Amino acid sequence: MKAVDNTISGGPAIGTAAASSRLRPTRTREATIRRAISAVLRGLNTIALLALVLIFAMPFIWMLSTSLKTLSETMVFPPQWIPLDPVWKNYSDAWNTGPFLNYFMNSVIIAVGILILQMLTIVPAAYAFARYKFVGSGFLFGIVMVTLMIPAQLIFLPVYLELSAFKLLNTHLGLILPFASSAFGIFLLRQAFMQISDELIEAARLDQAAEWKVIVQIMVPLVKPVLVTFALFSFIAHWNDYFWPLVMTTNETARTLPLGIAKIREVEGVATWNILMAGNVILVVPILIVFFLSQRQIIKAFVYNGVK
Repeated sequence: MKAVDNTISGGPAIGTAAASSRLRPTRTREATIRRAISAVLRGLNTIALLALVLIFAMPFIWMLSTSLKTLSETMVFPPQWIPLDPVWKNYSDAWNTGPFLNYFMNSVIIAVGILILQMLTIVPAAYAFARYKFVGSGFLFGIVMVTLMIPAQLIFLPVYLELSAFKLLNTHLGLILPFASSAFGIFLLRQAFMQISDELIEAARLDQAAEWKVIVQIMVPLVKPVLVTFALFSFIAHWNDYFWPLVMTTNETARTLPLGIAKIREVEGVATWNILMAGNVILVVPILIVFFLSQRQIIKAFVYNGVK
């Protein structure tokens, strides 16, 4: 009976071991298939991302390539992406088509001046909308949001007449003041300020910190990535602005780079695309430098918003 009992008691264990040995190769194959599928999906994802990068980079590659060609080479089809004999003289020709140094300095002064004024106005405005509840705060914030939907072309005439009355046409100040604040910047910073814990502000107030110290020493450092991201958007927008300098200037005194590049039109009735593209490279390079210097803060801004 004992032998029979041992045989009976060992039966299930032997059956389980046999079943496990049969399942093990199946699980191994399934794991191998999953890894293969995952590798294929990663490869397809990489290919798709590279294709998107190429699509977005193509205009810049074409611009850089054209800026190093002769005029006749720009007309060749299919286009030659890598010039055999780069023509660096196109850049000096583009620079010498007008007072480009003056255009460049005007663009720097105007873009940086607008940015400084916007920082001085949007930070306290966003803080007030985020941290103070007063009568009409929602209504006032709604008005700020409505201004986002009003295009500059709709209001330029009354602004033009006002600046003309104050003798501010053809001046840096006349191109800076209309953009002294930004509804988009107020909205962006308000949302960031609202994510900051109330305990931090209350602790600072218990330490007798003034409101401006709360803003400068606590709030602004915590939303620095968001602030840098807005600064980049603002700088790019006003660096590339063509419409406003066009209608607010009538001479070379305060004209900017986009207007200077627009002067590179035609020579002897033929569009000089090589020189025009060289001028555009000059316009784009400062933006790329600013972007690469601030990209770490931009990534932090996205992480900040995602974590919050």
